[in-house]
Amino acid sequence: AEHKILVTSPLAKDVVSTQKYVCQIHSRNHIEIRAIEGGYLEQIMVKEGQAVKKGDLLFKILPVLYQAKLDSDVAEANLARIELQNTEKLFEQKIVAQPAVALAKAKLAKAQAKVNLAQAELNFADIKAPFDGIVDRQRDQLGSLIDEGAVLTTLSDNAVMWVYFNVPEAHYLEYKAAMDEKSNDADLNIDLMLANHTKFSQTGKISAVEADFNNKTGNIAFRADFSNPDGLLRHGQTGTVLLHHTIKNALVIPQRAKFDILAKTYVFVVGEDDVVHQ
Repeated sequence: AEHKILVTSPLAKDVVSTQKYVCQIHSRNHIEIRAIEGGYLEQIMVKEGQAVKKGDLLFKILPVLYQAKLDSDVAEANLARIELQNTEKLFEQKIVAQPAVALAKAKLAKAQAKVNLAQAELNFADIKAPFDGIVDRQRDQLGSLIDEGAVLTTLSDNAVMWVYFNVPEAHYLEYKAAMDEKSNDADLNIDLMLANHTKFSQTGKISAVEADFNNKTGNIAFRADFSNPDGLLRHGQTGTVLLHHTIKNALVIPQRAKFDILAKTYVFVVGEDDVVHQ
């Protein structure tokens, strides 16, 4: 019995190919806030999860020894200032020579330098935010004795998130060629699927490719940047990157025209002799 077979001609057109990659989401800046000096945790100015601005005071530590050192150095500087004033009066009365005044000025300058150093050391007890960000969990409670270098909390700048994913070598070559063509910047569009299978509202842009391939996996790490205006993304999240790549003049056939046998894909092609070949 004869069977009627519908044939069609392939088309050459631009096609968007989408690849999925598991990704890790990182804050643009994510650091540990540590105590530069040891002492008692005197004040906690922020709450867990609070957004802070650069320069905001986060913690205040009471370093008893440094405060005592500052007081001592201030007293020494005051004494040197009085000695200078007395020496200058004696010089005006021509009781002492000019070198005595110069020596007194040098002694005051040295004492004031010690005060400035002690004040700088004391200022280390005021721990401020180095950038705009979100404060993480607090490690110690008010009144705790803090060791020098102890971690108090972490701070995350989530304005822009860095999303890392691994790309196989074959795909890397395609993407690299597209990125190198300035006119085709729009041909690499990146979406982010979150853990609840919803698409993140912002689109991303590839901003970095690592220098080395992982020889064990044959992959190379890409980094895409996503703006995070609503603060939805947080450091440590996971998701799936959807990388859309426009393939120029691809040969397109209907999906139902192909079939799979084991690991290979086949189509039937009508030859010039009007005979169908697999």
